[in-house]
Amino acid sequence: MTSRREPRLADAAEIAAEQGLTPARITGLYTERAENAAGETFPDPVDKRGRARLWDHAEVTKWFAHRAPARLVGHAPPSRDPEELLNAADASRYLGYKNANQVNTFVRDHPGYFPEPDVVEEKGTAENPYRRQLWKVRTLQEWMATRPGRGRRAGAKEAPPLPDVPVDGDPDELLGASQAAALLGYKSVGSFSSSLSQGNLPLLKTTDGVAENAGRQNGRRRWTRRRILEQAAQRSRK
Repeated sequence: MTSRREPRLADAAEIAAEQGLTPARITGLYTERAENAAGETFPDPVDKRGRARLWDHAEVTKWFAHRAPARLVGHAPPSRDPEELLNAADASRYLGYKNANQVNTFVRDHPGYFPEPDVVEEKGTAENPYRRQLWKVRTLQEWMATRPGRGRRAGAKEAPPLPDVPVDGDPDELLGASQAAALLGYKSVGSFSSSLSQGNLPLLKTTDGVAENAGRQNGRRRWTRRRILEQAAQRSRK
């Protein structure tokens, strides 16, 4: 039996900084019972300390994910090479967010909302490793065209279904994120990628290779079927 993790709390000032609003506006969204495009009311605070209110950070981030700020609707990103790779901070600025940590917030707190990084670089040392996630400009452009916000846009494409992946295939075959997501029981590649970035899949922290001679898939992470199934077995025991 796993223990329930306590939510990370955030006040109006922190939320406002992330969303490019003022603290007063955050409070106003709550008192006005504002709704996003999904018809969800702005979350209630989970803690009140005098006049101060604290919200579940993940719940608020999810609410904003379905409410594209008006300033982003008309945002025209600068012209860049579609194959250029941007880190999370540069991707946030390219997409028009004032907060350079916005992409990291999406990945951490709203699984499945933001696309999987095109390249993940293992950096640092054995004692202090870290991962650098990079997105192609093309990937960001495609996400902007279909981003949830003020209702679904006409002609927006549904996310492709995950493939059917046999569990009894070659254990040393290298599989990509969509195949790993399917074997692990996720509903989307985005959910798998977000869970991986949050450290919930420790056996997949390191990769077994990268895609080669695969067109737009070049450089993307690959794991052996054996390692993925070991991670699936570990998840099922929790």
